[in-house]
Amino acid sequence: MSVEEENSGARVGDAAPGGAAPGGILGRGYRTVTLGICALIVLSAFEALAITTIMPTISAALDGAALYALAFAGPLAAGVVGMVLAGNWCDRAGPRGSLYASVVLFAAGLAIVGTAPGMPVFLAGRLVEGLGTGALTVALYVVVARAYPPAIHPQIFAAFAASWVVPSLVGPLIAGLIAQTLGWRWVFLGVIGLVASALAMVIPAMARLRRPAGGPTVPWNLRRLGWALLAAAAVLGVNLLADSKGLLFWIGPAAAAVIALLALRPLLPRRTLMSDVGLPSVILSRGLVAGAFFGADVYIPYLLTVRYGFPPLAAGLSVTVSGLCWAVGSWLQSRLGARLSHARSIRFGAVFLCLAIAAAGATAALTLVPAVAIAGWALGGFGMGLMYPRTSVATLEYSTVETQGFNSSALSIADSIGASLALAATAIVFAALAGLGGAWPFAGCFALAVLPALAAFALAPRARRVA
Repeated sequence: MSVEEENSGARVGDAAPGGAAPGGILGRGYRTVTLGICALIVLSAFEALAITTIMPTISAALDGAALYALAFAGPLAAGVVGMVLAGNWCDRAGPRGSLYASVVLFAAGLAIVGTAPGMPVFLAGRLVEGLGTGALTVALYVVVARAYPPAIHPQIFAAFAASWVVPSLVGPLIAGLIAQTLGWRWVFLGVIGLVASALAMVIPAMARLRRPAGGPTVPWNLRRLGWALLAAAAVLGVNLLADSKGLLFWIGPAAAAVIALLALRPLLPRRTLMSDVGLPSVILSRGLVAGAFFGADVYIPYLLTVRYGFPPLAAGLSVTVSGLCWAVGSWLQSRLGARLSHARSIRFGAVFLCLAIAAAGATAALTLVPAVAIAGWALGGFGMGLMYPRTSVATLEYSTVETQGFNSSALSIADSIGASLALAATAIVFAALAGLGGAWPFAGCFALAVLPALAAFALAPRARRVA
């Protein structure tokens, strides 16, 4: 069936507000756009899981142990700039142009990373990649808001999570296998052609999205872009100063973190950092759980590699089971629908995440069998599956058409800043405890990572909709 034939019965974006779409997200008029955007998510998911799996190998090859955490935090920080640009662009002219630009940047970053002669160029490529990924996230959220009726938003966000299933099952396996045979560079270079194919699938569907009537009415917000650049620079500063010495090791990252939080305030809805009831608490909760999960996630394969001698292929097992359980949790919350409120989904998910991080910490501190950490991380993935889609659904539910781009970018910004600051903090703890040797650095990182998960649990009731 051609795109024209498939879409002849219903034009993308024409469903009545709040109404159901016949056939759901794979019904006529929605099938092509659903498959296209899910393909992009599959590829970005594969890349995210691959880097987590093979980064210990890359770190050894490029002599980049001191910059290990920055390889993860850097793209998240750069992504903040991409999110602000994409959010402003989407509010001005719809998501089409920002979606295309984000995919090009993502592919360019992969090319730079895959050909990097050393760690500085590798990190530069990761920044370009992060810029594209950040913009892509916001553009896809706005595509959902413009192309699908609210009644099936839980389905499409569950599909987003399900798009991580195949990469979770085979991504770490493929990445580890390629790294051990062809070399780690082909993990990135091999994805570029697939990205081009996915974009080709999306273009026909994007051409059918309705343009804003009367042309752009929202101006470019250069002030907000300036704050985004400052926040990204401050987050990078936190990570770079984590490798400093003496008094600067403690004062430098703290000062940079304060600057990052001050720059973050204009990028979020009012009183977000104060956890005001409604959308502010939804967005803050997203940042907290992102910090807890990703602050611990990058150290699970590292723990298995360094302390237990796992090869890259086996170290990716924790990533696989976590991603699979994330999809299961997402599917469950979509089936429960309104029977599980947004606040309760965040609270239940935070409990599972706390237990998962505690299991990883106990494994490191007590030298338990690695299966404890792997099984615990599966529980953490399930908890994230309960929470993440609901924060996305709640953000669109609490937004107007005019604020969809801003609020979607704010959600993604909180996500990235929360994760990148947590990665910086765990890097500082890891470096501070490295002299003690043994399990201390890993145990310290997991002990720190559980704190934002506890905060998300406490703040969950405030994520309810304001009457």
